[in-house]
Amino acid sequence: MKFIDEASIHVSAGRGGDGCLSFRRERFIAKGGPNGGDGGDGGSVYLLADEAMSTLVDYRYKKQHKAGSGKSGAGNNCTGRKGDELVLAVPVGTTVFDADTSELLGDLTRDKQRLRVAQGGWHGLGNTRFKSSTNRAPRQTSSGQDGQSRQLQLELKVLADAGLLGLPNAGKSSLIRAVSAARPKVADYPFTTLVPQLGVVAVHEYRSFVMADMPGIIEGAADGAGLGIRFLKHLARTQLLLHMIDPMPVDGSDPSANARLVCEELQRFSPSLARRERWLVVNKTDLLSEEQQQTLAAELVEALQWQDRPLFFVSALQATGTKVLCEHIMAYLEQQRELLQGDAELRRQRQVLYDKVQSEGRERIQRVAAQRRECRQHANDDDDGGAAMRDSA
Repeated sequence: MKFIDEASIHVSAGRGGDGCLSFRRERFIAKGGPNGGDGGDGGSVYLLADEAMSTLVDYRYKKQHKAGSGKSGAGNNCTGRKGDELVLAVPVGTTVFDADTSELLGDLTRDKQRLRVAQGGWHGLGNTRFKSSTNRAPRQTSSGQDGQSRQLQLELKVLADAGLLGLPNAGKSSLIRAVSAARPKVADYPFTTLVPQLGVVAVHEYRSFVMADMPGIIEGAADGAGLGIRFLKHLARTQLLLHMIDPMPVDGSDPSANARLVCEELQRFSPSLARRERWLVVNKTDLLSEEQQQTLAAELVEALQWQDRPLFFVSALQATGTKVLCEHIMAYLEQQRELLQGDAELRRQRQVLYDKVQSEGRERIQRVAAQRRECRQHANDDDDGGAAMRDSA
């Protein structure tokens, strides 16, 4: 199934039913009085998180979604039937925005979590509601109200504890294959990973975490180059970033310079995301001697100012050092969970940081999209101008 992590849809709640104008008319009852019933409420639109779904592809092509309208009231004080609710299933991890106002409507992070995104219209009142001691035969009714309509922007962010990032061919897919049952594509050319891949890493019995493999980041990713900027937003939910480094790039470039490049692109995309806890993981150590590993470690520490921060050497191909890395990750995640459970202020700060990362990422993506539209417009204008000159000639 094609991985779709964004979709724009229009939802409309149902209209409320009208109230009824009716009077009781029976034989031998001269003054039956009003008996017009109320209309039914319009159906609302809900989003339901479903862990069985993994993509928003169902909403890529079907854009219009409408709930049922309420029925009008009837005589004999009969209330109209309520409109049917519309429940749209979305993957767990979907964030919902109002496309017109950019308002955050909700974040569906748990299975079966529901979110109302469009309120159904209220019912109209029948003439029975308007009778009084001075108005014995009211002829007033009220109409049902229109349901709420919204243009929604759905954004899916994968739910993972640790996220892998780095240049193409740094060994991210090889690592997740080595430590989990995930089987992303691995090949000797860049951009083998085109969409995020998830893997469950079982460290010990009843102790596991979810690792996410992201497409490679290249120079200029924050300006739209490659695939990185589109999927960097998926790292917003992760608690730990694992920066994968290739010690022997095929193009002969400097590993330290490559590591700085990734840090700079991360900073440009979201300064708050760049401040997230991040560990360096040097892969392919089966190609390095002990002396070469020590030399590279010193270069990375100096180039990235990485003193007293985690730095691991692993070989994903031979599964060397991967168990130690996973045990450290598990210990860190468990420590963070204990801290969050006992500190409400820390939970609030974590949520503020997550919201900031999300906001900065959205702003960057929108800025890049606007620049691309502007470039296309200039290209079209130039083509039209050239065609006009050829016609005049």
